[in-house]
Amino acid sequence: AGVKNPVFILDEVDKISSSHMGDPASALLEVLDPEQNSTFSDHYLEVPYDLSEVLFIATANTTATITAPLLDRMEMIEISGYTKNEKFSIARNHLIPATLDEHGLDAGSLVIEDNTLRAVIERYTREAGVRWLKKQLARIARTASEKIVSGTAAPPYVVTEEMLDAILGREVVRQELARKVAVPGVVTGLAWTPVGGEILFIEGTSMPGKGNLTLTGQLGDVMKESATISMSLARSRLAYKATGFDFIASDVHIHVPSGATPKDGPSAGIALFTALASLITGRTVDPKTAMTGEITLSGTVLPVGGIREKVLAAHRAGIRTILLPAENRRDLEDVPGDVRAEIRFIFVETIEQVLTEALGIDLQETLVAFPVRNRVIPVENI
Repeated sequence: AGVKNPVFILDEVDKISSSHMGDPASALLEVLDPEQNSTFSDHYLEVPYDLSEVLFIATANTTATITAPLLDRMEMIEISGYTKNEKFSIARNHLIPATLDEHGLDAGSLVIEDNTLRAVIERYTREAGVRWLKKQLARIARTASEKIVSGTAAPPYVVTEEMLDAILGREVVRQELARKVAVPGVVTGLAWTPVGGEILFIEGTSMPGKGNLTLTGQLGDVMKESATISMSLARSRLAYKATGFDFIASDVHIHVPSGATPKDGPSAGIALFTALASLITGRTVDPKTAMTGEITLSGTVLPVGGIREKVLAAHRAGIRTILLPAENRRDLEDVPGDVRAEIRFIFVETIEQVLTEALGIDLQETLVAFPVRNRVIPVENI
């Protein structure tokens, strides 16, 4: 570089591994520490050198595989994945012109309609970046080149949404959409993934039993704990006299669909609690209402992460009302304005507020008009 203050890009530092050949991570401990790298001595040259003015930038897909001492020497800058609209703009302004040039085409030879491009993004790619999107556009360009060269199609070759199945095959991404019918015990939650947000459905049902709680859907330990807390809150807040639900003589089963996908984290807390409350009371939650937030055993709703991705996923699925922890209000600044304008946000601090907003239940009332269930009420419970 000819200077002593260059910028070094260390790409994919999460892939560093150590063996008997050496440990690069240990060497980076000294390289990246401003307190030590002013007299850094490389074991190959054995000459002290001042690295304190060098700007090191490292990239990683995950911090889970980076050692804690090395991670402590870095300043973390988290960059979220592209939104659907951002991918559309990148593809229209950069990817498509580059793809046309690579395949010997021009704007007059291949035309990809806007609806077609959006369909490719939503139905044929699932990623935080645009690498797979570029591959799909290349497949479209190859198809157009073959047809134009063989004479089976005359330029411009216009690709419509209906042609994607023939060109790209069957859809590789199934988008969850808001349900149309409200069912007691079913609530829409919001989840964060490395490739963006998703909506997920939490389903609950009950049956005669001995008060057991069954959890399915490949849930992690943290999510299982949230379900246990939700059950304890439901039993403490929703009295037998008002609901007619016998916790002792009933088993409750909670399932989160897409059972092959592991799920974990505390952000489904209020959704799990609301699903149980809906099941117990027989009241339904508006299918166009979703929620996210952690709960505590005292009934407090705590903030969660990934709000931007979750809100975008809810908007894409047709959700129109979202319950968020009050402390996440400031995170809405990261959500595009056009999305915020189409969604009503309700901020909650306690599960009592969650019950009021989602089910219309006021726990302050002494008698609540819950539907009475057709079951025998034990005398000792009256």
